[in-house]
Amino acid sequence: MPGPEKTLDNCILMLQHIMDDSTIPRNIRRVADETRQLLMNNSKGIGLRAAEAISKIDEISNDPNMPVHARTRIWELVSQLETIPLD
Repeated sequence: MPGPEKTLDNCILMLQHIMDDSTIPRNIRRVADETRQLLMNNSKGIGLRAAEAISKIDEISNDPNMPVHARTRIWELVSQLETIPLD
């Protein structure tokens, strides 16, 4: 199992893929970018960043305009973020 830093890097990469996917609505890509910025903010602890990211993603996870493939990616992302301990 990868460490929290590696998991965080994977999540940032997943968010980048969501942002680059033009089939995903703009509001969802915007939240993905904001979430990526949260995860990259090194002034906070890694657990806190993960918790804030989960909260941010939860806002869009039930958006009716989200394509099924994007919803699957979001669920996978949340699952990975939940493995990061809160410290």
